[in-house]
Amino acid sequence: MVIHPRIPTLSVANAHLDTMQYSQAGLLETAMNIIIRAENDNTKAHASFSDTSFILSFQGLVLAKLVADPFDVSKNSSIDFNYVVTSSEIPLDSARMHQVDLALKQKVIRFDFKGNSRTQWRVSLLGSVKFWCHLNCQLRFHPLNGTYISSRCSSKSK
Repeated sequence: MVIHPRIPTLSVANAHLDTMQYSQAGLLETAMNIIIRAENDNTKAHASFSDTSFILSFQGLVLAKLVADPFDVSKNSSIDFNYVVTSSEIPLDSARMHQVDLALKQKVIRFDFKGNSRTQWRVSLLGSVKFWCHLNCQLRFHPLNGTYISSRCSSKSK
């Protein structure tokens, strides 16, 4: 008997930049909505996720840390987590101010989104399989209307 389990994944299902205010004094204020999908394509076993956390940053400046309590995803199913991220005014240095100016001219602003989750599932009588899901991608938005520019952003496992 050969078992071919599919590894559960995390991905950015959607996002929206609700607010982006940038002053000439170099203060950046943002509000965004990020939907993370935890997916389990296994038809034989549910998956458990724990130690789930994400960091949202702009040019190396941390805007928010997002976490989730331990959760399970049923066989051949998925769960979406809706994170609402609001930052207070953040003072930017001259290099980051230049990046915002450039983003506004190019009509695309990028935020780094990184995270991890410990995942495990039982494989019949063989026991459980444990590994980490790692997510590392850029969230790109049109700064004028906040539209998310969709790109592949799925976890890799180790």
